[in-house]
Amino acid sequence: MNVSHSKKGSALPRTDKKIQTLTLCGLFTALVAIGAFIQITIPVQPLPMHFTLQFYFALLAGFLLGGKYGSLSVGIYLLIGLCGIPVFAAGGGPSYLLRPTFGFLLGFFFTAAVVGRLTEIFRPKGRFSYLAVSMAGFAVMYLSGNLYYYFMSNYVLDTPVPWSVVIFNCFLLTAAGDFLLCVLASLTARRLDIIMKRFIH
Repeated sequence: MNVSHSKKGSALPRTDKKIQTLTLCGLFTALVAIGAFIQITIPVQPLPMHFTLQFYFALLAGFLLGGKYGSLSVGIYLLIGLCGIPVFAAGGGPSYLLRPTFGFLLGFFFTAAVVGRLTEIFRPKGRFSYLAVSMAGFAVMYLSGNLYYYFMSNYVLDTPVPWSVVIFNCFLLTAAGDFLLCVLASLTARRLDIIMKRFIH
């Protein structure tokens, strides 16, 4: 009797936790989408750059949901946009894959995955440990964005863009702002982590 009751008792909380985690996953999908419309457009050539809050929400998704569900939330957002719903900073649709700046959207996915996994492994506690994990996401996002921009421009679209332009447009113009988002995410993740754990458990 006791064993049977314990199985039933443990199964329900596990189901509830799964539902709550998926709910939070959907919430962060929505937040990343909203973040696309909180933007500053930088009019540079050959393509304007958009500074948004998406990176901030991708960091938080990784910190609070872990690698699996954090990246899932961003992945769902990418699929929604590629299906044609205009949730990206400049629209949506499968043709977005050909935009040199799509690498930054992929970078948000990698950011959530890496930040989430590092959080699961190292369990950051202090502000500086959170910031160190954020900077790993920063590096992954910019690596993805710059490489994709260069490859797509030079080898797919046949619109040659030198590395100097790529680094200026895709790193120097926005790096300071994204570093501030890393700091902000590090500060807020510590507080939100306690709230989220209570909500999930």
